[in-house]
Amino acid sequence: MSAPRLAARLVRPALRINLARRYMHTPASNAGGLHSYPTRAPGSTRYGRRRGWPWGAYAVHNLPTVRNASFARVLPQLALKLVRIPAMFGAAMIGGLAYLQYQATQAGNYARDVLGKGKDWATGTADGLFGGAKDVVEQTKNGWDRTKEKIQLPEWMRQIYEGGEGSSSSSGGGPKGGGPQPNQSRAAAAAVAGTGAAFGYTQSPEEDERTGQQSARDDQMMMLTKKMIEIRNVLQVIGQQSALILPSIVVIGSQSSGKSSVLEAVVGHEFLPKGSNMITRRPIELTLVNTPDAQAEYGEFPALGLGKITDFSSIQRTLTELNLAVPAADCVSDDPIQLSIYSPNVPDLSLIDLPGYIQVSGLDQPPELKQKIADLCDKYIQPPNVILAISAADVDLANSTALRASRRVDPRGERTIGVVTKMDLVEPVRGASILGDRKYPLRLGYVGVVSRVPQSSGLFSRGSGNITTAITKNENAYFSAHPLEFGPETELAVGTTTLRKKLMHVLEQTMAASLQGTSDAIHQELEEATYEFKVQYNDRPLSAESYLAESLDAFKHSFKEFAESFGRPQVRELLKEELDQRVLDVLAQRYWNKPVTDLTLALIEPDPLSDLPKADPENLYWHRKLDASSSSLTKLGIGRLATTNIANALQSEVEQLINVSTFSTHPFARQAITDAASGILNERFYSTSDQVENCVKPYKYEIEVDDSEWAKGRQNVSDVLKKELKACEAAEKLVETSIGGKKKMKDVMGYIDRVRKGEVVLEGDGIGGGGGFSAALLAKGREAVFLRDRASILSMRLLAIRSKQCTIKSNKYYCPEIFLDVVADKLTATAVLFLNVELLSEFYYNFPRELDLKLGRGLSGEEVERFAREDGRIARHLDVVKRKEMLELVLGKMESLRMLEGREGRREEAKKGKGNEGEKGWRLF
Repeated sequence: MSAPRLAARLVRPALRINLARRYMHTPASNAGGLHSYPTRAPGSTRYGRRRGWPWGAYAVHNLPTVRNASFARVLPQLALKLVRIPAMFGAAMIGGLAYLQYQATQAGNYARDVLGKGKDWATGTADGLFGGAKDVVEQTKNGWDRTKEKIQLPEWMRQIYEGGEGSSSSSGGGPKGGGPQPNQSRAAAAAVAGTGAAFGYTQSPEEDERTGQQSARDDQMMMLTKKMIEIRNVLQVIGQQSALILPSIVVIGSQSSGKSSVLEAVVGHEFLPKGSNMITRRPIELTLVNTPDAQAEYGEFPALGLGKITDFSSIQRTLTELNLAVPAADCVSDDPIQLSIYSPNVPDLSLIDLPGYIQVSGLDQPPELKQKIADLCDKYIQPPNVILAISAADVDLANSTALRASRRVDPRGERTIGVVTKMDLVEPVRGASILGDRKYPLRLGYVGVVSRVPQSSGLFSRGSGNITTAITKNENAYFSAHPLEFGPETELAVGTTTLRKKLMHVLEQTMAASLQGTSDAIHQELEEATYEFKVQYNDRPLSAESYLAESLDAFKHSFKEFAESFGRPQVRELLKEELDQRVLDVLAQRYWNKPVTDLTLALIEPDPLSDLPKADPENLYWHRKLDASSSSLTKLGIGRLATTNIANALQSEVEQLINVSTFSTHPFARQAITDAASGILNERFYSTSDQVENCVKPYKYEIEVDDSEWAKGRQNVSDVLKKELKACEAAEKLVETSIGGKKKMKDVMGYIDRVRKGEVVLEGDGIGGGGGFSAALLAKGREAVFLRDRASILSMRLLAIRSKQCTIKSNKYYCPEIFLDVVADKLTATAVLFLNVELLSEFYYNFPRELDLKLGRGLSGEEVERFAREDGRIARHLDVVKRKEMLELVLGKMESLRMLEGREGRREEAKKGKGNEGEKGWRLF
């Protein structure tokens, strides 16, 4: 027989019995809505002998036709369409659909169990059959009640469905308007559900049996623990002094003892690394944060900056990669991995998971691995941390590695919680004796758990959701099946829910015991930080943001001063100096002597420069030489030359401003400022070059010169030639010094002159030396001859420029130096106009704004902090300020704990005044 038909045969009788019982015992009511049942006598024809549903209506193979997801999608749309239908009929339809949805889900789950246990059912055990059918009916009823609460109906429909506010029941209902208001009831339920979810009550099919007073105290305890964990996290940021660290719960145990399963049961997700070999190689500092109002569960790695991770399999992969990154030669590392998990289903806890103890090192593991793991665990289980010693039930406690390690540092067992896993692997009697063991007593006791996740089978998989429900259901099934060994009267602590609550209570009490000493240490640290802040930094407040803002403002102020001092006159002067050098290059190329490249016989010039003052005015040689020189100057690419020259000047000035600013010690900021300047200049470079080149184009064809320009050019070129003459004389002096004196240089130069006149024959152009001089000395002599002749020409041209002949602009061919200087001045004046508009003004306007983008709004908080800490002096100042602020924050949080303690004390006094004996309140300080 196929599995679906077998399931149908098994489920159908139980459901018929349940329906018969339901209609026989339904109380009379005419309230209407989803709960209205006919009030005829049970023996009447219509209801006493109700016609059975069609054959196969309850068959499991028919249930998949009602899809769970489909009803969830159509319910909101259907509710809107039912506005036009009478209220009672619409409410009844919605409730019926929800009931059918939940019944289909529960029947499907039951069918999965049926398929998984087909072998046992094949034996014909009738008791198991009817017991399972009864469970289906009870779960269906409970699920129906929960489904009704989750359906969000309109107010008018809810009033009809619930009988309305102030409506009376015709069958002897309660008084008018009885019970709390809906909003108040919902708020109260949410307050209780916060701790219920954290402790695991809401994850269990059992009801939360806590009283209102116990729930309130649990709420206060959760708030207290949350605040103390916040204090602990802040103290970890401040420093690693042992006096400033509040305790955590350290989880230790041997490999395969169920340590990871216990942690995952507390969290409700499988997230720890798994593997056949040793996977956990680094401590995992796990912080659980209860978020009662959150709709999603997620984890964060604070040190990695990965953001919120909602997929716990991704957390598992990340943890695995971080652990496997430890070198194989080391196997374990004491560098912790920080992980925070935020969920409405976890309690506020601070846990540390450590590598599991091993008995023998593997062949691929270093022999000292066992001792390394023991040393690492001993480092973390020191006071004041709480020890969570994990031991398997199938291993004798005398052989428990975790208990032996805890007894070394906690011989009296005052801060050790024993957790016995795999309770279902031993006989119940033996398991109960382990939990009640007196040979290895622990003040905090033992807790027995069955924390492994039940394996899912069949067509319906469990998925990657929260595993707390499955674990709690499995534990309840096991422990409730053995009431004599694990019942309430035995006073044994069993179950993950009990473990959660014990962990919270123990952590809260241990933290509370450490708060007074921590408070004293914090006061002392705060006094030292305040004194250092006052003496070294004169009480000057500083933050990374304020330091960046001050530095940026100072730099922009310096740049503004430069912009005001570097305008059109400075650009003109800079560009004119560059063109003066170009004029000298053209004169040297076309008029002056050339360097002595060889020692061959010098050629005789037909028209030497010395004959220019007496040359014929109509001599075409000198006319063409001047025209070619002027054309070389106007066509050298003045646009690109001028733009490059000014852009380099601006970039150089920005570099100088950086060097004298606070940004000089910040490589990141220096690069950002340089990129901002070069980016603007590069963007404007080509357009500015084109504009300048277009404007100087007329000078390439004709240049008009007036008398004032000629006189100005005559004076300027005279100064330029004087500077060039001084430069030649200075260079000649350097050559004289390198040769070895004036006399020796004179001898070398005389020998070279005789060679060039043909009086002396030199073989091989002096490569092997000659005349008693080495080749290097002859090279120096040729350079000295060139400089001597250049100085002679410059002196001659200075006399010519000062002569009366060069005072008239019509004699430009006799005075090419003056004419070329006038051309250079015209090019400079024209280029400056467009350089100022197209390049300079744009740069001055955009550069400060670009700085704001790159060093202001464009930086994240981490980048600003990293920038400020590039300067060691500022980093120390920030550390003192941050430490002082953090210590003050911790003291403020501790003051809030004092207020909580005061309220608790007043509540206890009020109880004693009334003669009520209550639980002892928290005494933190």
